[in-house]
Amino acid sequence: MKISKRIVAILQALVIMVLIVLSYNKIQVNAKVFSFRQKPIKIAVFLYNSNDTYISLVGEGFKEIQKENQDKVEFIFYDGKNDQSTQNDSIDKVLENENVDLIFLNLVDTKVTGKIINKIKAKNIPVILFNREPADIDSIKSYNKAFFVGTDAREAGIIQGKILANEWKSNKNIDRNKDGIMQYVMLMGERDNTEAIDRTRYSVSTINSQGIQTQEIALKICDWNRDTARNVMDSLFSINGNRIEVIISNNDEMAIGAIEVLQKYGYNKGDKEMYIPVVGVDAIPEARKLVDEGIMTGTVIQNPNTMAKVVYDMGMNLVYERKPLDGIQYDFDQTGVAVRLPYGEYTG
Repeated sequence: MKISKRIVAILQALVIMVLIVLSYNKIQVNAKVFSFRQKPIKIAVFLYNSNDTYISLVGEGFKEIQKENQDKVEFIFYDGKNDQSTQNDSIDKVLENENVDLIFLNLVDTKVTGKIINKIKAKNIPVILFNREPADIDSIKSYNKAFFVGTDAREAGIIQGKILANEWKSNKNIDRNKDGIMQYVMLMGERDNTEAIDRTRYSVSTINSQGIQTQEIALKICDWNRDTARNVMDSLFSINGNRIEVIISNNDEMAIGAIEVLQKYGYNKGDKEMYIPVVGVDAIPEARKLVDEGIMTGTVIQNPNTMAKVVYDMGMNLVYERKPLDGIQYDFDQTGVAVRLPYGEYTG
């Protein structure tokens, strides 16, 4: 009986000791989590070109998120200035000298995705690539803390094609030479860019799928830039102005550059007899205003705030070691690492 009482006493003492240890460890863990969460999450944001209107709007979206999360997150922005060497220098500097918790990456040259991912992987920093489609999606798959947020560029082209097909069918004045063929100029963002290629291809194929024949007057690479598009269109219009019936642009900036030239020659100022349809992509505020005024035919909505929010939410999930899509309404595509945000049509 005495032995039993002694065993019970020893067991009780052991239980008390275990509870004390567990309680201490819990306090320590909670203290560490509390301390970690009190420190702002430091996020390096690499933009391919801050002069790109859409990208600048995504950047504004990040800044708004920071305002809403004071003392929780800190964004540091780096402008690649449309030069991969400049962006490489910024990335190397951050990886070597800055203690960042997360990277948001909008690459200048999407062909170097694998090389950049490997650098970031070596530092074990989560990274979300966004907007510009990586040339090699497998390089993202090679790192379990790397993901991509973008769009399906084919969808943008399809929407452009539908807008122009509807316009062609409803407005017989567009067929200026009455030959039943849509003569168009294509303003392309970049020659080797996946998004530019798909927007170009699917806009035209969608028009053709509506039973409308097309003829390309010219395809010009304008690097997503308004000034370049303006100069290109000025030269084209001086030679082919009487032949151009439609202008298809891979983005709004180039579309607006083209419209400035059309207006210089008296077109798209309100006279229905002097009107050449122009479509773009991004639905930036200036383009939406032109559509509302009847100067631009339509554009494709790509919401910069949605892009910023999804990139941010996914990145924070990785920092806190949650599943990447926790609390996010979108799913991965067939690659398992890319989220495709939907486009929408804007015709005023």
